[in-house]
Amino acid sequence: MADEELLRLDQQICFSLNAASRAFGGVYRVLLKDLGLTYPQYLVMLVLWEDGELPVKRIGERLRLDSGTLSPLLKRLEAAGLVRRERSPEDERSVTVALTAEGAALRERAGQVPRRLLTATGLPVEDLAAMRALLDRVTTALDTAAVEPVE
Repeated sequence: MADEELLRLDQQICFSLNAASRAFGGVYRVLLKDLGLTYPQYLVMLVLWEDGELPVKRIGERLRLDSGTLSPLLKRLEAAGLVRRERSPEDERSVTVALTAEGAALRERAGQVPRRLLTATGLPVEDLAAMRALLDRVTTALDTAAVEPVE
């Protein structure tokens, strides 16, 4: 493909990913409204529902978020009564996050979100699984390219 073609907006994978991400965000905004969560807060809750109590650092690693982004999210979740943050007695620098009873109970109500999102896409679950697997491969390749020189 010629450089001129490569520079067309409709040839940019990053643009397609960004447009899809924004479209997902719009649907999630509607789906999460009844739960009182934003999409990033929903991601934090997913990690805690899956793994239980975790250090902030580990949540950040799982979600690929830095502490400057994660800390305000956790403060809002704590203010909403969904999580509890505590400093580790062994290491004062480490903060652990745990679900409250209300946060754990929210999981049941959140169970309908993935199904409603699947319905919104109109795609078979197999297509979405294949897309997720491909995106995971792309992410791994790009993480490697960010560390190693790209030719």
